[in-house]
Amino acid sequence: MIPTSYTSFEEIDEQLKILSLQKNIYKELIKLNLKSSKNNLRPESIKNELKGLAQEKVLAFVVNNVLKKLRRN
Repeated sequence: MIPTSYTSFEEIDEQLKILSLQKNIYKELIKLNLKSSKNNLRPESIKNELKGLAQEKVLAFVVNNVLKKLRRN
């Protein structure tokens, strides 16, 4: 927490350094998140994601149909 009053210029300088470092950390996190987002939006990534979803749906459909047939018998 940032103190509301300072007793010396050294305290102010220290707090400014801390804030500057925090700002740099947040900037780097934004860059990292942006890079990750760009990678997730690449055509290969989208294709692989859709392929996985399609496989899940097909598998669920097949399993449900097999179970229905087994229950009838």
